[in-house]
Amino acid sequence: MKAFVMERIGSVGFMEKPVPDVGSRDALVRTTRALICTSDSHTVQGGIGPRENLTLGHEAVGVVEAVGGDVEDFRPGDRVLVGAITPDWGDMASQNGYPSQSGGPLGGFKFANSKDGVFAEYFHVGDADANLAKIPDGISDEAAVYCADMLSTGFMGAEHGNIPMGGTVAVLAQGPVGLMATAGARLQGAGLVIGVESVPSRQKLARFYGADEIVDFTREDVVESVLELTNGQGVDTAIEALGADITFRTAVEITKPGGTVSNVGYFGSGDHVSIPRVAWGVGMADKTISSGLCPGGRLRMERLLRVLEKGRLDPTRMTTHTYSFDEMERAFEVSDKKLEDVIKVLVAF
Repeated sequence: MKAFVMERIGSVGFMEKPVPDVGSRDALVRTTRALICTSDSHTVQGGIGPRENLTLGHEAVGVVEAVGGDVEDFRPGDRVLVGAITPDWGDMASQNGYPSQSGGPLGGFKFANSKDGVFAEYFHVGDADANLAKIPDGISDEAAVYCADMLSTGFMGAEHGNIPMGGTVAVLAQGPVGLMATAGARLQGAGLVIGVESVPSRQKLARFYGADEIVDFTREDVVESVLELTNGQGVDTAIEALGADITFRTAVEITKPGGTVSNVGYFGSGDHVSIPRVAWGVGMADKTISSGLCPGGRLRMERLLRVLEKGRLDPTRMTTHTYSFDEMERAFEVSDKKLEDVIKVLVAF
């Protein structure tokens, strides 16, 4: 089968690989749609260390091609969503309520990390009954694929943010995850949602997904503007959706005492992230810093699909580019280099 791989740090390309075998509890999925994530770029740049000929990608939907003998709930021909995170559900971390960390820190992050990812004609899914979800007939592949990561991660930012009903929220960066955090904050009952973003097309989408106000960091001081919008108090919840030291520090600064900084950003470089000491109340301002990895698993995917099925959200507005799998090299370049005002690249197989 054809696969799109990280050949080594800084280099990508196509190669032929054998179709994966399936164990007794596993499934083989034929890929139909996939999305390219900034995390794929971080991986190629060496964010998780050296890899050789590793198939990239972790956001995909497809059709079950084969299942192992012990798989009970899925059969060949089922149209399925697979979470970007596929935990080991028997692991102690899973039993402790943190399945994304099964097997160690970020251990549920298997695709394009500890195993081949989904940018291939077929991909392997372990523990299929717990990591697959059937896609309802009324939901397109183009919409369902967003549940694999973007909805799950963005919504997690809002869920971890302890947003009070009618509370104030700032979402720093309105890329795909930030946009879904904005939508998630509105669904969680936020009364005021502030999007921090400079790119006009992303500002427009932020308003579409629920931002009441936009703060452009290239034109104004973010801290001053957020304080003005919140009558000098700061926000109940700041969601960091970029993964940069400056945005993390800003998130701490704009969060009121007793509030929550919810981090969903991927910090792909540097050895440390700084916390502004005074804004943190020299460590005693009751500001909670929360972090997490995209939740995975069947139940999570089924819940997210229900949000789409009931018309609560249309994630396809984020799709700015669509390419065939044969055009994957160009698709990756557009996503990686942020060309052509890209937001999200969809790949059709």
